[in-house]
Amino acid sequence: MTKSSDERSSRRPTGTAALTLAGLAAAFGAASCCGLPLLLASLGIGSAWLTGLALLAAPNRLLLLALGTAGLAGGSVLLWRQRRAACAPDTVCAKPAFRGTMLGALILGLLLLYLGYAYA
Repeated sequence: MTKSSDERSSRRPTGTAALTLAGLAAAFGAASCCGLPLLLASLGIGSAWLTGLALLAAPNRLLLLALGTAGLAGGSVLLWRQRRAACAPDTVCAKPAFRGTMLGALILGLLLLYLGYAYA
């Protein structure tokens, strides 16, 4: 018998984690130019270490914004599908720590995407 896509996505949450982390990394790159240094400076944290990354990411800001949006949207869809599917008690998706970590990463990624878009 073949398994439905809901069953496969509920047993293997690696797709959710991979898409979320890729979206978070792309959003961080997009925000490293202007928005993230502004936020860190307003919190009193130095942001000189972002200079090298900002020089590499600035010409590719639109691509990073698109990749970040796609990754975070894909991760949120997979996380939502895992919520709807019944997880077996011994799987990773049944653990609240995994869901909380992924939700926190998605929210942080959205904040970074906003900073990368609004302040560049």
